[in-house]
Amino acid sequence: MFQGVNASDGYGIGVAQVAVAPDLSFTPTAPDDPVAEKARYAAALKKFVAQTNAQIERMKKTVGEEAALIMGAHIEFAEDEGIKDMVNGSIDSGMCAEQAVSEAYDMYYNMFSNMDDELFRERATDVADVKTGLLADLLGKEVVDLSTLPENSVVVVEELTPSMTADIDKENVAGIVTETGGRTSHSAIIARALEIPAVLSVEDATKSIKTGDMVIVDGGAGKVLVQPSDKDLAHYRAKAKTFADEKAALEAYRGKETVTGDGEKVLLVANIGNPEDANVAAEHDAEGVGLFRSEFLFMDATELPSEDEQFAAYQKVALRLKGQPVIIRTLDVGGDKEIPYLNLQHEENPFMGFRAVRYCLNNPEQYKVQLTALLRASAFGDIKIMLPLVTSLDEVRQAKALIEECKASLDERGVSYNKDIEVGTMIETPAASLIADDLATECDFFSIGTNDLIGYTMCADRGNDRVSYLYEVYQPAVLRSLKRIISEGNKAGIMVGMCGEAAADPLLIPVLLSFGLNEFSVSAPSILRTRHIISEWTKAEADALAEKVLKLKTAAEVKAALQAAAK
Repeated sequence: MFQGVNASDGYGIGVAQVAVAPDLSFTPTAPDDPVAEKARYAAALKKFVAQTNAQIERMKKTVGEEAALIMGAHIEFAEDEGIKDMVNGSIDSGMCAEQAVSEAYDMYYNMFSNMDDELFRERATDVADVKTGLLADLLGKEVVDLSTLPENSVVVVEELTPSMTADIDKENVAGIVTETGGRTSHSAIIARALEIPAVLSVEDATKSIKTGDMVIVDGGAGKVLVQPSDKDLAHYRAKAKTFADEKAALEAYRGKETVTGDGEKVLLVANIGNPEDANVAAEHDAEGVGLFRSEFLFMDATELPSEDEQFAAYQKVALRLKGQPVIIRTLDVGGDKEIPYLNLQHEENPFMGFRAVRYCLNNPEQYKVQLTALLRASAFGDIKIMLPLVTSLDEVRQAKALIEECKASLDERGVSYNKDIEVGTMIETPAASLIADDLATECDFFSIGTNDLIGYTMCADRGNDRVSYLYEVYQPAVLRSLKRIISEGNKAGIMVGMCGEAAADPLLIPVLLSFGLNEFSVSAPSILRTRHIISEWTKAEADALAEKVLKLKTAAEVKAALQAAAK
């Protein structure tokens, strides 16, 4: 059995089809005619864009409009003027097209792959996919083709790129196994959209699994069984039927309010990373957006996005959600999110350095561009502004003062906006937790970012295998922090939400209900399941469980108690 990352739930049983990527190695040579060499690059670029547009059209039919937009990132990278100038400049300086393409895209690949935020790190896959497509054309090689596969195939590849999934033969694919990728990778997103069980990051999968092997893919547990016994086959076939029955039953919660077993209403919303994700959130029956990461506007640009560019993106989400709440986090730059044109200085410990709200407040004129765009968008929906990485009351007051300046400017321009727009704080540091009572007097809402709160509270990097055992929401220190934050928000009468991964944790949901959490912000595919779990708990039952859990001394004890109580 192999263990990997659980990327797309379900059970796939079928025969392995191992796909090997083409050899794209080459020997760099100086071109005799740079003009002709640039023409080769231009031709490859034109062909790549045409093929990608064709893939997008196919995906709209097989996967849906929203998932198909993932491929749009490929065209953005291919047609990026900065990258094209870099490639053509390198050719003029004596490089062949292959080397110029490789070096330009490698630079962007390294930039994205070194980021800690998985959402942005996965952009490296898009960059690599574009590079592969261009090199394949320049070298006259064929890329992996998954458009014609035998029935009940389990696709095994080193990396399942978005361009591969665009052509995948959905009807004949029982499961997917890769050697790379995470839950937020585009491959994982498309696999979930296609409803194909997938396990990613299985070490040496293409070497250990042979074409023709019988394979079971347990997408929920992240397990892969090769040449299973008759007993295992019978066991997983039964689990597959149960999974299908349970999934069908969740549809009963579509269009329903999110209420506890005794009728207490809570808000169930989605986390999104770009305007197109708002469509996915709506399709999965989200009641709004609890976290819209605005970084994508800055990460995908070669210069600071203008007020109008930002306004258009925020307005699009506001209109799509039709009056439902949309919490937009202001620029969270620095740390793992390096944006070259901002020219941030190197820091020894960037995660505790000049980042997020600290950077924004030190660049007030730039910050006011974003705040003004957010205010303008608030005229078209229930936009709320959230400040990231707050550690002191002064930061909130300074940001609110800038917002007032922006309001005054819009008044002078005669531009409409919501004069009562809510301004809240992302609670993701121990400092913010400890002064939650003071912050609650200045904020209209809290949104708890458990991903960072756990890391900062436990001084543990979740990406570091040697200390990852400490990175658990079940740690008593983390639970006490969550209880304090929610309690102080409740006392002040402000909404308290959670936008970290813990909000969708089936084991933790009753504890959060007991603490008084008002809003659960989860990934779109988790909406119906989370609504179902919330409906199974009454306040009294949740309180009894929380009281028991808070008396326990270790994460292991807490998790065991929650597992025993799970419904």
